[in-house]
Amino acid sequence: MSNIIAVIWDFDKTLVNGYMQDPIFEEYNINPKEFWEEVNSLPEKYRKEQDVKVNPETIYLNQFIKYAKNGKFKGLNNDKLKEAGKRLKFYNGIPEIFEKTKKSIEDNLKYQEFDVKVEHYIVSTGITQVIKGSVVNEHVESIWGCEFIEDVLEENSDEKIISEVGFTIDNTTKTRALFEINKGVNKREEVEVNTKIPDNLRRVPFSNMIYIADGPSDIPAFSVVKKNGGKTFAIYPKDDLKAFKQVEQLRNDDRIDMYAEADYSEGTTTYLWINYKIQEIAERIYHTEKNKISNSISSAPKHIT
Repeated sequence: MSNIIAVIWDFDKTLVNGYMQDPIFEEYNINPKEFWEEVNSLPEKYRKEQDVKVNPETIYLNQFIKYAKNGKFKGLNNDKLKEAGKRLKFYNGIPEIFEKTKKSIEDNLKYQEFDVKVEHYIVSTGITQVIKGSVVNEHVESIWGCEFIEDVLEENSDEKIISEVGFTIDNTTKTRALFEINKGVNKREEVEVNTKIPDNLRRVPFSNMIYIADGPSDIPAFSVVKKNGGKTFAIYPKDDLKAFKQVEQLRNDDRIDMYAEADYSEGTTTYLWINYKIQEIAERIYHTEKNKISNSISSAPKHIT
């Protein structure tokens, strides 16, 4: 039985108004604009100097390691990344909407009959440890993001710094995360993303997914969810005309079902739409399971008259 509803969130500019790296830049007095300009110049730099390609979406991770090693991010390790997560400022209604949406379904006696549940996931090109240090960590089922490996700063020292890239997610491999949620890789030890599983045995059908993100970089994920029957929603910050135009274009291109301002407080368009779509999916699950039972029951034998 496919009784799980998965709400899948991007992070930067979707849950927080800005980038999760901002508290790190603030702590080390790094100018964010200059850092990102430097990062954005690296693909062309390495192409010209070394004739190699780099991933423009994840090359910033190498720059973080470089800064840690040259002292600009002195002592930066996974614990410090988690501490930075505590300083993130989320949009209104976060993290409350996570628990409210779960409770609205789990407390409904009708849906309890088939154990319908809501799960929240984060799939981000940002840093997993920062997300784990933030207030949303305890409210989500799993996180897909980028991760660093640590090493000791110098011999005979206990101080560690980030030294290697351990795992990456970019805008294309976000779709891999969606298939992992679909198949239940995070819940079933014997299952991997390439494991062949019939559609009716997959833990979370795409039609039970809602994907929420902020813009064009999420088009691959929007497309996978929408094409397979799920719901897609885009967020834009209040008074941000450029971001508004981007999400309006996504709607015109049929990439998303709906968009609204980034405010998850009760009563807002965003809050109402997300809750309505969760309810809609829950109703479909309920009626599908009810019909299965009805269709499998035969009439009781009666006396022949």
